[in-house]
Amino acid sequence: MRGLDNRMMQRLYGKRKEWMLAVRRFDRTQQAIVLFLALLSVFMLLPIVYVFNHAFKPLHELFLFPPTFIVQDPTFQNFIELLALTQDTVVPATRYLFNSIVVTFLATAGMVATGALCAYALSKHPFPGAKLVMGSIITSLLFAPETIAIPRYVVVQSLGIMNTYWGHVLPMIAMPVGVFLIKQFIDQVPNEMIEAAKIDGTTEFGIFLRIVVPMVTPAIATITILAFQNAWGNAETSTLFMQEDAMKTLPFYMGTLTSNLANAVARQGAAAAGALIMFLPQLIIFLLSQRKVIATMAHSGIK
Repeated sequence: MRGLDNRMMQRLYGKRKEWMLAVRRFDRTQQAIVLFLALLSVFMLLPIVYVFNHAFKPLHELFLFPPTFIVQDPTFQNFIELLALTQDTVVPATRYLFNSIVVTFLATAGMVATGALCAYALSKHPFPGAKLVMGSIITSLLFAPETIAIPRYVVVQSLGIMNTYWGHVLPMIAMPVGVFLIKQFIDQVPNEMIEAAKIDGTTEFGIFLRIVVPMVTPAIATITILAFQNAWGNAETSTLFMQEDAMKTLPFYMGTLTSNLANAVARQGAAAAGALIMFLPQLIIFLLSQRKVIATMAHSGIK
């Protein structure tokens, strides 16, 4: 075990030495840029550090003035309070969390799948009116969500999917920015490669899965990040389409923690813990997907 630790320390020391040698080969301007970017990265990490520390602060530290950045006396009481708030209610907090997990998974998969399939059809199978359809998709980016709230409510009610998981998922399936971004990548896939696959007898769906999808992974990974963030933090469907509390999601529950209270102190600890719970999955999916994006773009043949 000690030998393994020594080897790890030697490896880390070697990496540090290589990095220092690489930095020394830079001129003064490049060294200044590296230093500036390093300081900027540390500065951008501060909100993340604050969210983590804020969730573990006891109540007396939450209202200190001047406020403290690093927690002095960490505690799990905020998380216990968050779970205890629904002990005497019909719907526990775990139900809201379960709903969010199911809705986020289905909605993210649906947004990525429909966006990729739509982009493939528009890029490699142009049909009469394809440019008009693409123009309509781009134009839809100009509309604020509030402008389509009433039509969306009418459609969901007409389909009879109120108070169901489909009522959460279907309104989020259409993702215009996903279609636009993935189409730009699919446009760069050589048509000759697709024609060769057709000659070999590959089906259309096989071409899409085996050739197109691996070559546009950077776009799909990026859209996965955006789709996950949109679905995980969405409280609109719970507000508009869900009348039963058992079908509402975690973002809606988090929004009710500190609303309609007699003072501004109550439940602030639970709200801080809830903010961390809402933020942590987005951070994890972002880190995992960004690593995939960087690795794929570095080794992809598409430029």
